[in-house]
Amino acid sequence: MENQKILSAFSYLSIFFAPFIVPLIVYFVTKDSDVKRHSIRALVSHLIPFVFGILFFIVFVFSTLRLDPTSSNNTVMVVWLVSFAVYAIVSLGIVIWNIIQAVRVIR
Repeated sequence: MENQKILSAFSYLSIFFAPFIVPLIVYFVTKDSDVKRHSIRALVSHLIPFVFGILFFIVFVFSTLRLDPTSSNNTVMVVWLVSFAVYAIVSLGIVIWNIIQAVRVIR
């Protein structure tokens, strides 16, 4: 039982060093359904910042294409800053959530 807890916590904490690989390996290697459930939850939580990062990159690219240096319109910069703030808040929230889940699993 202790190994299952460690594998589950390791899946959550892998957000710091191998966010996609570790949960996938744990999912395919283990036979315990609880560990599989935790590894899938960890994988999904690791994918969320990745998807938001792609969306932020798209917003950044389109905002720089529309940026006119002669204009005093700051709408593009506001959109860029707001999207970056949302990305940073979501990413920080996901990291904190993963740490909390790892601690809860180990208990």
